[in-house]
Amino acid sequence: MDHRYRSIVIAFVLTYASCLCMCSRLKAAEPMGIAVELRSQDRHSSDSPYLPKIDKQTWKAQETAIIVCDMWDSHHCYRAVQRATEMAPRMNRLMNVLRDQGVTVIHAPSGCMDAYQNHPSRQRSISEPKVDELPDDITKWCYSIAEEAAQQYPIDQTDGGEDDTEGEHEAWRNTLLMQGRNPDAPWTKQMDLLQIDPQSDWISDRGDEIWSILENRSIKNVMLVGVHTNMCVLGRPFGLRQLAKNGMNVVLVRDLTDTMYNPAAKPYVSHFTGTDLIVSYIERTVCPTISSDQILGGSPHRFRNDDRPTIAMMIGESEYNTAVSLPAYALENLGKQYRVVYVLESLDAADGFVGLEQLEQAELLIVSVRRKLLPIKQLELVRQFIELGKPVIGIRTASHAFCLRNPESAKQESKAEFAQWPEFDSQVFGGHYTNHHGNNLASLVSFVGEPGQEKGQSTNPMTSSLLQGVDRQPFQQGGSLYKVRPLADGTQVLAVGRANGVEEEPVAWTYQRSDGGWSFYTSLGHEKDFLSAPFVQMLTNVINQRCEPRIPASH
Repeated sequence: MDHRYRSIVIAFVLTYASCLCMCSRLKAAEPMGIAVELRSQDRHSSDSPYLPKIDKQTWKAQETAIIVCDMWDSHHCYRAVQRATEMAPRMNRLMNVLRDQGVTVIHAPSGCMDAYQNHPSRQRSISEPKVDELPDDITKWCYSIAEEAAQQYPIDQTDGGEDDTEGEHEAWRNTLLMQGRNPDAPWTKQMDLLQIDPQSDWISDRGDEIWSILENRSIKNVMLVGVHTNMCVLGRPFGLRQLAKNGMNVVLVRDLTDTMYNPAAKPYVSHFTGTDLIVSYIERTVCPTISSDQILGGSPHRFRNDDRPTIAMMIGESEYNTAVSLPAYALENLGKQYRVVYVLESLDAADGFVGLEQLEQAELLIVSVRRKLLPIKQLELVRQFIELGKPVIGIRTASHAFCLRNPESAKQESKAEFAQWPEFDSQVFGGHYTNHHGNNLASLVSFVGEPGQEKGQSTNPMTSSLLQGVDRQPFQQGGSLYKVRPLADGTQVLAVGRANGVEEEPVAWTYQRSDGGWSFYTSLGHEKDFLSAPFVQMLTNVINQRCEPRIPASH
């Protein structure tokens, strides 16, 4: 090869290599984007239950904003102040991480603009040109949007939502007076725990200003944090409703918010359960939610006074509508003492179940699933929970929860990434489900230890405690009678079903598992069974015995 030609080739190769290195460095310097999982709820039809829907998105930082709603320096509710102060450090960390990535940070302490009249972030907001076409009523509170019309609002907040004790409230009111504040509206600015960057952040409480900031900066995605979820976060001119109805891709950061809800008001549940109910309502009617751990890692924020034991309800069946009856039961009977989380089939059934990661924090698992194959990793999470020896409750179709009707169909329908657990009934509940008696065969449920029981049907102390307060009069079972005999050693029967022409069958029993854990199973679980006081009382007794409810003084 000619010497000059060789030199040209070498120079070209070196230049090309240099360009590749430069492109590689530029590519590495590009932001990775903000990966989030938007959780919402929807249903297949108007008469079907709501199911979770997960939408995985990656947002460009320059197209994203975070709005901090009404994180004031004080409040007329003492406990509201404590909770806001508690979550502020994590909120501040979230803002710092997002700001460093190029996300727009907007501070919105409503009614406190006088405190910031000379602040660069406030001046920047005032000077921002208004967009030519502002949405209708963007400067006004929004009390409802069309999607909420068909939904029942979940809590009563007409008393203002203060959950202080009388003593706390009086002492706090006196403190505010000593500070020279108006005890009914003591806020003057945003709390100092939340840092405001004068070089890049914005301060505004006006809907037209904030909308213009978002539009002028080509913002497409908005996270909203702050308080209070059921009031300002939803209704402010820059709140969830206004942003959602005007087409913004807005989400609530569900673990960095708090409600104004008093447990003395309907539905008479824990303050924190009230917040859970509002979050669920928002996911159904207004916008999706995310949690801060998706960005910060670790676990979602949980208030230190939220000491409710966690019950996970895994529901996936369409025969008995337990996706409706179990949450209704939980709200009525567990809402004061427990944190109930739901593991439900995804709206897209191919995704399996949503929320199984919550088993890590759960103290009790309730299963109401019928003939589902699970993705291998999801079924492994269920196995791991049980192998830890934690208690499990099975409702009706849980006896055939994770297997198809016969092995041959399982082979044909199962995909490589899905798995079944045909031994779940025998291993976890000590049962032996084979089928059920005819649907038209009425059966009566009788409790063991009832007056007039046959000789030899003795009860042990555990059975007595689980049936404490239960009306022992027989009642008609809502669904068909399951064939479950023979039960394994280690079971203790609490109730049996009797019907004409067939042998009696156990319908409720406990089981001491080989892994050292404890289970309870009942073949009851029809919608009508949840209207039966004896069944409800028995189920509640079982949960209370295994979960040890802790009822805070006023939370």
